[in-house]
Amino acid sequence: MNQATHGHSLDTRVEMCVAEIIGASRVAPPVMPIKPEIVGVRPSVTWTELFWLTVLVIVSDVTLFRTHGFAGLAGFLAVAPGLTALCALVSRPHAVRWWIGGMLAVVVARLVWSGSALSAIVGFALLVAWTLTLAGFCPYVVSTVVHASQSVAAGFYRLVDYARFVGTLGPKLSSIAWLGILLPIAAAVVFGFVFVLANPDLAESVWSGAERFFTDLGQWLARASFPEVAFCVAVLWISAGLLRPCVIWPGTEGPAEPGPVGGAPSTLYAPFRNTLAVVIVLFAVYLVFEFESLWFRKFPPGFHYSGYAHRGAAWLTVALALASGLLSLIFRGATLHDPRLRVLKRLAWIWSAQNLVLAVAAFHRLYIYIGFNGLTRMRIVGMFGTASVVAGLLLVIWMIAHHRGSTWLVRRQLWALCVAVFVYSITPVDAIWVRYDVQRVLAGDPAPSVELSVHAIDNEGVLFLLPLLDCENRVIREGVRAMLWERWNLAETRSRERGRRHWTVFQVVDRIVLHRLRSSKDRWSDCADATRRENALQEFHKYAYQWY
Repeated sequence: MNQATHGHSLDTRVEMCVAEIIGASRVAPPVMPIKPEIVGVRPSVTWTELFWLTVLVIVSDVTLFRTHGFAGLAGFLAVAPGLTALCALVSRPHAVRWWIGGMLAVVVARLVWSGSALSAIVGFALLVAWTLTLAGFCPYVVSTVVHASQSVAAGFYRLVDYARFVGTLGPKLSSIAWLGILLPIAAAVVFGFVFVLANPDLAESVWSGAERFFTDLGQWLARASFPEVAFCVAVLWISAGLLRPCVIWPGTEGPAEPGPVGGAPSTLYAPFRNTLAVVIVLFAVYLVFEFESLWFRKFPPGFHYSGYAHRGAAWLTVALALASGLLSLIFRGATLHDPRLRVLKRLAWIWSAQNLVLAVAAFHRLYIYIGFNGLTRMRIVGMFGTASVVAGLLLVIWMIAHHRGSTWLVRRQLWALCVAVFVYSITPVDAIWVRYDVQRVLAGDPAPSVELSVHAIDNEGVLFLLPLLDCENRVIREGVRAMLWERWNLAETRSRERGRRHWTVFQVVDRIVLHRLRSSKDRWSDCADATRRENALQEFHKYAYQWY
C-alpha cells in the first residue's frame, strides 16, 4: 500500500513538473488562448473598391510584370500603399502603420539608389504588414504570415462577391432611370464633338491624341500574353484577399503576470536555481580565460585568426542565444508565483551581466579578425547577427523584470530579427567595408588589400576604390587600375544596354559610378591592353593573398 501511494505521488510530481515547464500549472492565472478569428460577414462590394483595385492591377502590370530592374519595383512599392489604403474598408488608427509606411519609403529609396533581392523581399513583406494595419491590427510576425497565407482563400471569396455584384447591376434600374443616365451622356458627347469640329486646331489635337492613344493601346494589347493575363488575375486575387481577409490573428497577449505575493512554491524552483548557479560559475571561469588569452592579445600556440575570430565569434553568439532561451524557459508559468522568485531573479541578473560581457567578447573577436586583414561583407553580417542576439537577450531581461508572458517575448524577438534584416537590407554594406579597407591601405597597412582582391564589389563600393589610384604601393595601385578599367568597361556596356531597354532599370548609383569613372578614365587608359591588365591583376592577387 505504501509503495502504491509512493508511486502515485511520484507520478503526480512528474506531471506537475511537466505542466510547469509548458506554463500550464494549476497555480498560473488563466490566459485567453491566441486563436485566429474567422471573419464570417464580408463587407459589401463598392464601385470605389473595384476602381482602385483595377488601378492597382494596372500599376502592377506596368511596374512588376513589364519591369527590367529594381526601379519598377520601387515605383510599385511607392504607389501600392496609397492604392490599398483607398481600397481598405476598415482603417482604424494604428501607430505602427506610420512606422511601416516610413520603412517602406526607405526601402523605395534604397531600390532606386541600388536595389537588391533582399531589399525587394523586405519591401513586399512590409507591404503585407501594411495591409494588416489597414484592418486595425498590429503586424506581429506570425500574424503577418497568417495574413499572407490566408489571402488565396480570402481572395477567392472576394472574387465571388465581385462576380455577384457585377451580375446584379442591370435589373435594378427601370427604362426611365437608364434614360436619365444615358441621355445626358449622349448630349455631352454630341455637343462636345460639334464644338471640337468648330475649332480646327483643337480638332487636330484631339484627333492626333486619340490616334496616338488607340495606337499605344493596340501595341500594348498586342504585347499581352497568357502569362501576363494570369499575372494580372493573380494580383487581383491576392490583393482582394489581403484587403478583405477571412482569417485574422488577434493581437492579444494577455496581461502582465502578477508578482509572487501569495503564490505556491514551484516544484522546479530548486532545479532552476541550481542550473543558474552552475552556469554563473561556468561563465565566470570561461570569461577569465577569454580575457586572459584573447583580450590582451596573448594568443595561444598555433593561433589561427579564422578559427578564433570567425568561427569562435559564431559559437559565442550561439551561447548567447541559448542563454536567452534558458532564461525565457525558467521565468514563466508557476515559477513567477513562487515566493522565492527574488532569489532566482538575483541569479538571473548576475548571469545576464555575464552574457552581456560575453557579447562584448564576441564583438571583440570580430574586431581581432578585422584588425588582421580588414572588413568584409560577411563580417558585417556577423555584427548584425550578434547584435540581434543581444537584442533578444535584453528583451528576455525586460520580460523578467516586468513579468511579461512568453507570447510578448516571442513577438518582440521576431520583431527584433525583422528589424535587423530591414536595417541590413538598406545599409550600403559594400561602401562601408571598401571605404574602411581603402583607408587602412592608404594609411600604410597593406593587409586589407586581400579583401579588395578576392571579394566581389558592387557599384557602391567601386566609388571608394578611386583613392587607391594614389596609393604608394605600386602592386596595389596597378592592380586597382586594372580593376577600375574593367569596371568602367562593364559600366559603359550596361549603360548602352539600359538605354535600349526600359525606365525600370534606372539606378542612381550606376549613373554616379559611370560619371566618376568617365572623369577619371585617363588615369587607367593604358590598361586597355589585355595582357598588361591581366599581369597587373595576377601580381596584385598573388601579393595580397599572403594575408588571406
